[in-house]
Amino acid sequence: MLTLRKSQDRGHADHGWLKSQHSFSFADYYDPAHMGWGNLLVINEDRIAPGTGFGTHGHRDMEIISYVLSGALAHKDSMGNGTAILPDEVQRMSAGSGVRHSEFNHAADATTHFLQIWIQPSEKGITPGYEQKHFAPDEKRGRLRLIASPDGAEGSVTIHADATLRAGFFDAEERAELVLDPTRKAYVHLVRGSLTVNGVRLSAGDAARLEAESLIVLSAGQDAEVLVFDLAA
Repeated sequence: MLTLRKSQDRGHADHGWLKSQHSFSFADYYDPAHMGWGNLLVINEDRIAPGTGFGTHGHRDMEIISYVLSGALAHKDSMGNGTAILPDEVQRMSAGSGVRHSEFNHAADATTHFLQIWIQPSEKGITPGYEQKHFAPDEKRGRLRLIASPDGAEGSVTIHADATLRAGFFDAEERAELVLDPTRKAYVHLVRGSLTVNGVRLSAGDAARLEAESLIVLSAGQDAEVLVFDLAA
């Protein structure tokens, strides 16, 4: 079964310096029908105004993935990491027993546009960890490139969760299929463009929740960038 969630049905928050769209209940946005999907708990599409950002704050027991779409996201944390996350890079932070970090857009004239993704870990209280990798656009062109997995397969970042995340770019005749275990759940989030998922047309910001499905078929993309999650039920 596939359930479509339109972009405009997501939660919205406008803090002036930050504009955010919430796929699942988060902060002041609460919808009991959208509390997460499997062990995927958060997808926030954030736009940070120039010269602003999130001050130092803490997290525990969460696998946090940052996926930058445009601009740069400056990251500093209590583990001693200080870096900038750029488009085509994936950052994984395992909060575990506790970590503090900040995220800023230091540009004077450019908005930072990124996705913040939270996945429930398989085990609580692990030692906090950090990883950041670049995945070139041609690795994702016309295919689903594995970018996060429990075992770091295919050079993906390692998440301490029963989930995988793939990313792909699709145009025209480009097509991909992903075999699913029908006892698990899957989630397709369209980052930009338009794309057909199992016969259903998605536009930028739309998502498809899948359960009891054995296959995902992606086709007829128009400047499409997509994320596909395979998740514990």
